Amino acid sequence: MSSTWIRLSAIRLRLPICAFACLIPLAVSLNSASATEQVVIASTGGAYDRALKAAWFDPFTKETGIEVVIVVATNAEMRAKASAMVKAGNVTWDLYLDGEIQAASEAHRQATEDLSGFCQQFANRKDLSPNACAPGGALLQSTATLLAYRIGNAGDPVPETWADMWDTKKFPGGRAFPNFDDPWRVMAAALLADGVAKDKLFPLDVDRALAKLDQIRPAITLWWKTGDQSVQGFRNEEYSLGQIWLTRAKAMQTEGLPIAWSSKASFLVGDRILLIKGAPHREYALKLIAFWLNSPKAQAQACEVLSCTPPSSEAISLMSDQARKTMPGADDIRNSIVVPDAEWINANAAMLLERWNNWIR
Repeated sequence: MSSTWIRLSAIRLRLPICAFACLIPLAVSLNSASATEQVVIASTGGAYDRALKAAWFDPFTKETGIEVVIVVATNAEMRAKASAMVKAGNVTWDLYLDGEIQAASEAHRQATEDLSGFCQQFANRKDLSPNACAPGGALLQSTATLLAYRIGNAGDPVPETWADMWDTKKFPGGRAFPNFDDPWRVMAAALLADGVAKDKLFPLDVDRALAKLDQIRPAITLWWKTGDQSVQGFRNEEYSLGQIWLTRAKAMQTEGLPIAWSSKASFLVGDRILLIKGAPHREYALKLIAFWLNSPKAQAQACEVLSCTPPSSEAISLMSDQARKTMPGADDIRNSIVVPDAEWINANAAMLLERWNNWIR
C-alpha cells in the first residue's frame, strides 16, 4: 500500500496540487538558545501543531539548540502575511506551511524562495517520494480532505459519499464546510453529490456547484476557517457531518471522540514547507527542513498521530499497521479519491473566490 501512495506523489508532481493582530505564538521557549538562534514557522494550530512539535520541532531543538517558534494563523492569513512582508522588505517569519496546490501558484513563487539548489542533496534518496523536495517547497505530508461523521448507534446507516452529505433525511444533523480562500473542494463535493463523475469533475461547473450548495445551505451549522476550528466544532457537537482534513479527523479519533470518515468521499491534498524570501533565520530554517526530510522517525511519529502519509517510505515502515490502515488504500485511490487539477485551480483561483464570496454572503 505504501508504494502505491508514494507513486501517487509522482502524480502530484505533475500537477502545476484571522486579521494579523490575532496571530499568537503557540510556543515560545528561549531557555537554551539566544533570541537569534531560532526559526519562526507559521502553522494552523491545535492538534496538528502539537503533533509536529512533539515529533519534529522538539527533537530538532534538542539536537541543534535552535528554538522553533510557532505562530498560529489561517492559511489565507499566512499567504497574505508572507506576501506583505516580502513586499515591505520587513520579513519576520522564516517558514510557513501551505497546501501543494497553492505552492504551485504564481503568488507563491513571488513570496517564497526557490529551493532547487537546496533540494539537490536529496536527489538520490531512494526512500523519499519523487517530489519530496521541490522548487516550491519540501513535502511535509500527504493526506486528504474528506467526509467525516459522528458515529451513531450500532446498525445505523453510515454516510459514504458526498451524495450522503446532502441527504439530510437519512443522515440528520448539522453540516460543516470550510470557508477560506480555497473554495474548489466545496464546489467539487457539490458536483460529485450532484452526480458528476470524478474523471469529469474538472473544469468545475461553478453554476451547477452553487445551485447544489443552495440545497444544503440551511443545514450548514459551521463554516470553519482553520483546522482547529473544525475540531472544536465537532467536539462541541456543532455538526454531525463535515468536510474536514483527515489529519484533524484522525487526531480527534486518537482523543477518543466518536468520529469516523469515508475515503470514498475525499480529495488528495498535501502540505509543503515554504521558505519566505528574505527569511531572517534562513540558515536555521533550511536546517529545520533538512531535519524533517532526513528523519523517518520524526515523520512516522507525526503521521502516526495525524494519519498522514510521510514523504519517506522508511517512515511508513515505522508506522503501526493500524495507522497505515487509516491511509487511503490502492482501491480508494483508483476508484474514488479525487486528485485535483492544480493547474486549473490556480489559473481560475480569482474567479472561484469571487463567485464563492458572492454566494457565501
